Amino acid sequence: MVFDSNTSAPGLVVITRFNVPAEQAEQFALDARAAIAVLAQRPGFVDADLGQSTDDESLRVITTRWEGIGAYRRALSSYDVKLSAIPFLSLAIDEPSAFEIVHARTPESAREGVSGLAADAGSIGLGFASGPDIPSVQS
Repeated sequence: MVFDSNTSAPGLVVITRFNVPAEQAEQFALDARAAIAVLAQRPGFVDADLGQSTDDESLRVITTRWEGIGAYRRALSSYDVKLSAIPFLSLAIDEPSAFEIVHARTPESAREGVSGLAADAGSIGLGFASGPDIPSVQS
C-alpha cells in the first residue's frame, strides 16, 4: 500500500534535535510541550514525542509525524505556529529534519510509500528550473 493523505499511516516524520544545557533543561521541557501543543492543533498533525538521549544528558529530540509534507509545510506557515513554535524550533541543531516515510512496518503489516524527492534534487537548487518529466527518486 502506498501512503497518502487518506490513510491512517503518517507520510512524514520530522526529527528535530536540540543541545540543552543542564541549567536550561526544565525551561526547555516547558517550551517543548508548548510548541508541540501548538503544532498538534494544525490539520495533518498525527502525533509527537519529546525524548531525551540515553547517552548524552544534553541531547533532546522532538519527533512529529504528519500526513504528508504539505500538511507540515502548511503548519509551519500558520500564524500561531510562527508566533509560538518557530522561535523555539529555531534553537534546534541545524541539520535536515523532515523525512518522507518510504516503508513502515507493524507486527501485522508493511506499507510502502513513494518519496517526493526529485531525481535532480542534488544538482538543482534555487534559481534553476526542472520539468515534470524528471521522475522522483525511488527508495
